[in-house]
Amino acid sequence: MDNVQGFHGVTPPISTSESSEREKEVTTTLMEELRRQNTMESEEESRTREIVLGRLAALVKSFVKTVSLARGLSETAAEAAGGKIFTFGSYRLGVHAPGSDVDTLCVVPKHVSREDFFDVFEGMLRNTEGVTEVSGVPEAYVPIIKLKISGIPIDFLMARLALSSIPDDLTLQDDNLLRNLDDRCIRSLGGSRVTDQILRLVPNVNVFRDALRCIKLWASRRAIYSNVNGFLGGVAWAMLVARICQLYPNAVAGAIVSRFFIIMYQWAWPQPVLLKQIEDGPLQVRVWNPRLYPGDRAHRMPIITPAYPAMCATHNVTASTQMVMTEEFKKGADIVDKVIVGTAEWAELFAKHDFFHKYRYYLQIIASTGEHDLQIKWAGTVESRLRQLVMKLELVDSLTLAHPFIKGFEQVAYCVSDEEVRLVAQGETTEAIAKRKAEDIEGIEGARPVYSTTFYVGLGIEAKQPGSTGPRKLDISWPTTEFTKMVKSWDKFDEVKMGIIVRHIKSSALPDNLFDPGERQLKPVVKKRPKQVKPAEKTNVSPDLPAPKKLRPSYNLSSDSTTPSAQAVKPIENGTLSIPRSPETAVVIKAPPTPVYSVDIKDPTTIKSQLPFNEGVAVTTGAGVP
Repeated sequence: MDNVQGFHGVTPPISTSESSEREKEVTTTLMEELRRQNTMESEEESRTREIVLGRLAALVKSFVKTVSLARGLSETAAEAAGGKIFTFGSYRLGVHAPGSDVDTLCVVPKHVSREDFFDVFEGMLRNTEGVTEVSGVPEAYVPIIKLKISGIPIDFLMARLALSSIPDDLTLQDDNLLRNLDDRCIRSLGGSRVTDQILRLVPNVNVFRDALRCIKLWASRRAIYSNVNGFLGGVAWAMLVARICQLYPNAVAGAIVSRFFIIMYQWAWPQPVLLKQIEDGPLQVRVWNPRLYPGDRAHRMPIITPAYPAMCATHNVTASTQMVMTEEFKKGADIVDKVIVGTAEWAELFAKHDFFHKYRYYLQIIASTGEHDLQIKWAGTVESRLRQLVMKLELVDSLTLAHPFIKGFEQVAYCVSDEEVRLVAQGETTEAIAKRKAEDIEGIEGARPVYSTTFYVGLGIEAKQPGSTGPRKLDISWPTTEFTKMVKSWDKFDEVKMGIIVRHIKSSALPDNLFDPGERQLKPVVKKRPKQVKPAEKTNVSPDLPAPKKLRPSYNLSSDSTTPSAQAVKPIENGTLSIPRSPETAVVIKAPPTPVYSVDIKDPTTIKSQLPFNEGVAVTTGAGVP
């Protein structure tokens, strides 16, 4: 969809030239590598997805009818109330990988409430043949039900329109459909509306899809693909790739990927990424506007959705995650540059992350319960609040960044005593517990399973200052205490049934299940003392990080004692877990850290453009734009 000036996007293209023969060659090798990396779905799985979506569409109509009858509508009116599903995200964009989830929107008429969605529809899902792992998170920023049906993961959103019925031919393009909706419904509708707009705003859909497949795989392998944990989600990565496609409308996928890394590394954040001009409208809905809203001004890497009302898809990005992503852009640019000149292979771009080798200290956040279904809800709630922990950690003296990993690690342990339950909840699993199976505890009095999900945050620690002596203390009791209070404030939290532990752990003590076979030996943590430099010359602190701040004295932090590495956990009378009300997690550093990042994040105006054809980065990144 070209604008009135004849081009896609908010600025003219950087180049309308066709790609060189070399770029076409590397595009061919890129597609071969993507196939080797198993990013393409088989025909059988595609058919399974279509069948699953058909079943869900029928189930939604049954759900709407059930609620309609409960509201007093006649049989005829309840049947006519309709209900429809829309797909969005990677499936709608045509870039979904084998085993990936299907983002699905359930659109219902005005007499069906969100409470009905989580009370009635979630119950119907649980009773449907082939449906497993149903987990509703109504408190999420975008309320969601997660499930699997016939092995296909589904993320289900819900939007209630101000209509008495939902016809089968309904489309969501009309902005007037947003009238009289609450913010959560508008956000839920945004996914489908944004996906459709992206496909309309790229000059070549096939090139866009090929390039996006590459970027999605790269982001996943480098562990920076997660909106909830402060990185970018699927729609944000899609919009970044779409913007590069707009700037090079006649380029092939390999050329788009090359320019993607160069431009994104040099982007003048917080200059927003836009696929079209932000539109105002007659509706009383909020549109992203940093001049008007202080919250919008706080967005560090704003990538703005093209559908009305414009929103920031990257509001979760923190100082730490921005620093991590910028460094990955730089690494990606270096590798692709070598691919173009023939000194590297595409496989190098998709090398596994080194998160569990990068840091000397980590935080372990362990959520545990004694029931499978309850664990899914509890772990999802804890994960949704990890970003708040990261932001609090960024305020701690001597921490240069707090790097969250993008997923949790699940474990089921079969325990025969309260002591084993306590150990598992603290992340300590003995060999005997690890080998035990469900059938091994049958008939044993007091034996029970413990379900746990463990999340990790890497701690980047500032280099020791020249002339300082003695061990240094990194006191993180305030962030961890506040985080624990926050997750326990969940209205469905039950201290009898749910456990939450936050503790620090050295890299050498990380569990083996975090590593591939042989990986731990091949990549030992470097313990060499870094070269000391003057404070003004430190290279491991990003200018994007906030200035170190002292915690308020009212928190009464300890300064002369070493606290245990984990909160004490006590089994209670019925064998379930509880945690102390005043957890502490303080770390005493006795060895100088290794700098995490050695490459400074530079001002785009100071970087010489590496783009082909002498293209100007300033036009793209907004450098020099007031």
